[in-house]
Amino acid sequence: MEYSDDMKNRLKRVEGQVRGILRMMEQEKECKDIITQMTAVRTAMDRATAYIVAKNLERCLRENADSGLEREEMIEEAIKMLVKSR
Repeated sequence: MEYSDDMKNRLKRVEGQVRGILRMMEQEKECKDIITQMTAVRTAMDRATAYIVAKNLERCLRENADSGLEREEMIEEAIKMLVKSR
């Protein structure tokens, strides 16, 4: 699968957030503030995961538009990936 710049940029933002959390730890910031940022990272990762799965599913469905059974299998696989990511 080809990964778009948008997909990569989402993960770069998460990477920056994680670096920010590490800086906060080094500066001995409050636990509550660090947990808040960690929650934001988890949410960003969940959204990035869903975005990548959705784009992949969309591509697969377009490439295999004429195969009904495969369609159901692809949708089921996408749902399993989303559930597993949680």
